Amino acid sequence: MKTKQLSDRQIIDLIKKDADIILPLTNGEPHKLLDILEANVDSLTNVKIHQLLALQQRKYMEDAYPGKLKHVSYFLSGATRKLFQQGMVDLVPNHFHEMPRILRQSTNLSMIMAVASPMDEFGYFSLGTQADIVSEFIGKVPFVLEVNKHMPRTFGENQIHISQIEGFVENDRPLFEDIAPPIGENDMQIASYVAERIQHGDTLQIGIGSIPNAVVSLLKEHRHLGIHTEMFVDGIVDLVEAGAVDGTQKFTNKGKIIATFAHGSNKIYNFLHNNPAVQFLPVSIVNDPREIAKEERIVSINATTEVDLYGQCASETVAGKYYSSTGGQADFARGVRFAKEGKGFVCMTSTAKNDEISRIKLSLAPGSVVTTSKNDVDAIVTEFGIAKMYGKPISERAKQLISIAHPKFREELTFEAKKMGFI
Repeated sequence: MKTKQLSDRQIIDLIKKDADIILPLTNGEPHKLLDILEANVDSLTNVKIHQLLALQQRKYMEDAYPGKLKHVSYFLSGATRKLFQQGMVDLVPNHFHEMPRILRQSTNLSMIMAVASPMDEFGYFSLGTQADIVSEFIGKVPFVLEVNKHMPRTFGENQIHISQIEGFVENDRPLFEDIAPPIGENDMQIASYVAERIQHGDTLQIGIGSIPNAVVSLLKEHRHLGIHTEMFVDGIVDLVEAGAVDGTQKFTNKGKIIATFAHGSNKIYNFLHNNPAVQFLPVSIVNDPREIAKEERIVSINATTEVDLYGQCASETVAGKYYSSTGGQADFARGVRFAKEGKGFVCMTSTAKNDEISRIKLSLAPGSVVTTSKNDVDAIVTEFGIAKMYGKPISERAKQLISIAHPKFREELTFEAKKMGFI
């Protein structure tokens, strides 16, 4: 194995002019390898780093090395959000499941740099918390690994043999923990509406945020639930430990928990280590609406920031400013539509800024971006109830959405809706 351990100079020599380097999400981000690139930036020419959900803000993201090293984002994070708004970061719109195709068509796919667990006795590394946008390129694109003993060894289509890599470095670095936000009273009320519509044996896709976490907290008495989700979150561990999840009634990957990446606390990372019940698959499989639809009883639980009276959901902008990106919300909105008994819940509290602003509006705030279209959205949920959208005329949509808006805004929304001829 030591024969493939690379020096800084050897790594830089592998990177050619105009190279496109692809990184996995979150804890797949190889910090030591990126340190090496920045320390040797004068040896690079027009190299681009392609990444979603970057963990650490770096000088190359600030356009500090023009003509040398540049960041291209596909999903903004706390590390890149302000830089994008300042015009320093490129953001490429995408549906998450199409990311590998986009990379094939718009980059040179020069190299993938990723964090991996230590090699096993058979010569295999595991990409650990990741499969996401990189695992389907194993054996097809040069890989350089950052081996970290803290990365859990996981299973699925994220195994890479030592013969399939250019080389590796070692880095002893604890994984980043993201502690779930606190669950509020309104979150629990919203969650109660969703939870009562989830049946024993359903398969769940669980998004990020306090509301999806609240839903999970109410499902511990359910039985035979399945998991088919892009992101493995802390709440899934709780459901397994409560005996609520066994996957025995799934239509695909029976008995297995399916995800494309994991992110959360050490509780997740400890649960995942050497756990064959969890399978990490490429995002082009997990998030493909056609694959999602094979789970005939899939239930999608996601969040949004703003909804208009057509039912359009703006989930990647806040007050008209870009905050994140599309991610997998639209993938699962389409997938549940194709599924025989699919259900899709897009959740939000009815107001923002201490009840000063209604999140349900006649029209979205200027600059807002539609994430889930009016044609794809199934149901909108606030603390005041559920508004069923799919298959409903605009007049019925408007009435239902007004009924779950905060009471202080209902009269104004009704007036505006009548003025526009919605109702």
